[in-house]
Amino acid sequence: MNLPPPRSASGKARYRVNACTADHIGDRSEQQDRVALISSPRNPGALLAVLADGMGGRTGGRLASDQVVATATSLFQELSAQDADPRQLLEQVANEAHTVIRLTALSAEKEPHSTMVALLLHRDHAAWAHAGDSRLYVFRHGKLRHCTEDHSYASRIRAEAGAAVAERYRHMLVSALGLATTPQVTFAETSDLGPGDVFLLCSDGLWCYFAPEELGAMLNALPPREAAAHLLRMSRDRAGGRGDNVSLAIVKLEPPPETASMVTTLY
Repeated sequence: MNLPPPRSASGKARYRVNACTADHIGDRSEQQDRVALISSPRNPGALLAVLADGMGGRTGGRLASDQVVATATSLFQELSAQDADPRQLLEQVANEAHTVIRLTALSAEKEPHSTMVALLLHRDHAAWAHAGDSRLYVFRHGKLRHCTEDHSYASRIRAEAGAAVAERYRHMLVSALGLATTPQVTFAETSDLGPGDVFLLCSDGLWCYFAPEELGAMLNALPPREAAAHLLRMSRDRAGGRGDNVSLAIVKLEPPPETASMVTTLY
């Protein structure tokens, strides 16, 4: 997948994008996480990373996470540079996926639902949205700049009850796509981008084993593909045979190529 490198007003490339995805079934009987990097032929230079962690019955969870990625792919590939702004697109992805998952629930034995975290990167702008407890981290040269706040009961009670009590409720979501209530979707964006910035999207099967400082140091030191391999291996080791599905996407902004004719490559 090739993208033209973002350029400044002088025409010089500002950075190149190096990105990858990875996943592992963990110690579960089925992989219900889905993760994808998506380009848009109508909008060269734009990239959408989306990750979904499905839940709700033996097959319902995978159906729900599949629907999140399918909806994101369909809407994003129809997007042109003149279309709706990034937040509107991300909101549309969340709303349409939620509606279809709810329709699926009418014929399902259990209520399927899915988390969603999505990052839309277009030249000098990044926007992201999430529902549930799949996370997006933003690092600059290994230092944490932002982390999404989980839509979980644990996050709500942590300040009053303390971390130890809150941990018991880590898997209890208060918002996700497909639940009976209207999902809470949180948005954020930035135009402050440059080499050394790294975005990490991941499910709770990964982030529960790592401190942000550890993630930042690894993502800063290694290319995305190597970092992803290390993170999968370490999460499996730390799970001790009781691990959940694991999925992640890494989007790293690197110094621009020296030759103007070179293009950005996503791995």
